[in-house]
Amino acid sequence: MSGQSDDLTPFFGAATVGITFENGVVIGAEKRVLWGYTVVSKTGKKVFPITDTIIVGSAGVSGDYQMLSSFLTAESNLFELENRRSITVNAAAQLLSNILFSRKYMPYLTQTLIGGVDQTGTHLYSLDLAGSLIEEKYAAVGTATSLVLGVLEANYKAGLSKDEAMNLAVKAIRSATRRDAMSGDGIDLLVVSADGMESKHIPLAE
Repeated sequence: MSGQSDDLTPFFGAATVGITFENGVVIGAEKRVLWGYTVVSKTGKKVFPITDTIIVGSAGVSGDYQMLSSFLTAESNLFELENRRSITVNAAAQLLSNILFSRKYMPYLTQTLIGGVDQTGTHLYSLDLAGSLIEEKYAAVGTATSLVLGVLEANYKAGLSKDEAMNLAVKAIRSATRRDAMSGDGIDLLVVSADGMESKHIPLAE
């Protein structure tokens, strides 16, 4: 993802990472929530389930990404009721892209990763605050993006197992929290695969 201007940087404090593996996706994020340069919470949540097979992770203003996640969940449920089938990962990502683009002049201050599994396979997309949509094998958003990507590029390989992908996500986020003052206070992971959805919390030492 491209960087933000210096004026917006304080609002994008996060180390949020997404990694595809053999039959699923893991999205993880640390728990520190900022307003500008002030830590307002050490127990924030930045990863959310959208459906039974789709998950998101965000960086930015917590109110914005919480609202977007809730709206996307409601729209995905409505799609399933109207069409009697689950929304695909690509369709959910396109919907989120359209929402973000519609507000490009007064944008939601958030960057988002959305991933999941459907009948077409495993998918992970990254979106910036204007709705630009890119499919990735692994991705990161937030102020710690460059730190996280350095770890991912050195360690990612095709065909990772679920445990390997989860361990890599933790390693990348933990590495970022040691260098990025805007990230820290624990790690939340959400994993979705053919076996279902799993969540996990990893504490970080003070």
